[in-house]
Amino acid sequence: MGERRGYPRVVVIGSGITGLAAACRLQEGAASRAMLIEIKLLESSARCGGALETVRRGGFVMEAGADSFLAEKPAARNLAERLGISSELINTQEQFRKTLVVRLGRLTPIPEGFSLMAPTWLGPMWRSNLFSLSGKLRIAIEPWIPPRTDDEDESLAAFVTRRLGREVLERVAQPLAGGIYTADPATLSVRATLPRFVAMEREHGSLIRGLQGAARKRNGQVRDTSGARWSLFLSFRDGIGKIVESLAEQLDRSVQYNARVTEVMRLPETGDARWLVRCAGGPVLEADAVICAAPAYAAAEMIEGVAPMLAAKLRGLSYASAATVNLTYRTSDFPQPPNSFGFVVPIIEQRKIIAGSFSSLKFAGRAPDGMIVARAFIGGALQSRMMDLDDAQMAAAARDEFRDLFGVAAEPLCTYVRRWPNSMPQYLVGHGSRVSEIEKEARQLDNFILAGAYLHGVGIPDCIATGERAAEAVLARLAEPR
Repeated sequence: MGERRGYPRVVVIGSGITGLAAACRLQEGAASRAMLIEIKLLESSARCGGALETVRRGGFVMEAGADSFLAEKPAARNLAERLGISSELINTQEQFRKTLVVRLGRLTPIPEGFSLMAPTWLGPMWRSNLFSLSGKLRIAIEPWIPPRTDDEDESLAAFVTRRLGREVLERVAQPLAGGIYTADPATLSVRATLPRFVAMEREHGSLIRGLQGAARKRNGQVRDTSGARWSLFLSFRDGIGKIVESLAEQLDRSVQYNARVTEVMRLPETGDARWLVRCAGGPVLEADAVICAAPAYAAAEMIEGVAPMLAAKLRGLSYASAATVNLTYRTSDFPQPPNSFGFVVPIIEQRKIIAGSFSSLKFAGRAPDGMIVARAFIGGALQSRMMDLDDAQMAAAARDEFRDLFGVAAEPLCTYVRRWPNSMPQYLVGHGSRVSEIEKEARQLDNFILAGAYLHGVGIPDCIATGERAAEAVLARLAEPR
């Protein structure tokens, strides 16, 4: 304490993609403003990236966390350009752009043009065997279902059931939309997670009419996919970890590993906006500003002493745990080679996994010729008991499901299990209001800014954007005359 510096120090807590993006923007912003700033990026573990991790073994590229990002949200693509790695961006492989869903133990294609919870075109829906006749009739009358007139938040389950019926919820919306957040659709906020569908109901009175209008504006381009709009997803040639590695390299001297922050305090003798950041078993750092990119529950522990009200609100946010199991096979191990990006598993099927994918079909270069990288997703809010399994049991569960669904009797060549405890923030009904209260409370703390997936989106571009906004706010404050 009491160290003297002729330039400000900014401490960024957490080196997931949010913290990395915040530190990078601080570095860029200081250079463009000709400001001298010391940046300290504190990471509690021995690696950067948080829930983004690419494992490369024997020619295989295995993703332990998220494997891609949405191109239509610009933050990730813009960051890649500034890092000089945009030339390494790759699209999904068009010939495999479809998603399957498990129905009565068998894999069934999601109807062409079905967008997360609603069909753009009724023809493919009528020809599909995914829904019963009564389920199809219920979908078909959606344009005549009166829209809600109030402005209250609503769960995904309530919204989908009201507009399209129970079968769409159970067979498509729950495994697709709920799976993105590893959440229970009965508690998941539709306004916070899928606001464009809420807007469609308000503007068009119907999801189907809204999707058809959007499709006409895009000249019908949405008709080449089902489930998610896969043509909009991007990754890097060597895996999503490329962006983490590039950021870590650029920030090399700023990163301090194995530095778990235990407390953030005011600098006592000054009474101004400066901070003290205490690490377990390590030094106490003075900071002129702090960006906290740790999960909400970790941030709550850090600021309990200085902001108990904010800490309580942060503790009110829920998280779910999940795991991924990567399995590598020979293509010849499959009786019939898979021909889609993957599949989702409705909870009503009562299986051991919530989804599966084929990374080597989704993106080129993920496996040597004649080989396949498969991936299983386990856990989430609706299957939390699966997290009690040990790694061997998780791997066995994934192998069993691929054997049952695809007839793969061979043992995988390689298996990689990765657990992500308390990693997925749950956007429960009323999430927007809770975040507004948290941000209002945080504004009472000068030069202390929260950032992270629990605020305004869990996707990679969302996390990058919230980190960069935090950095810009800090830069603006530090540039003010003192």
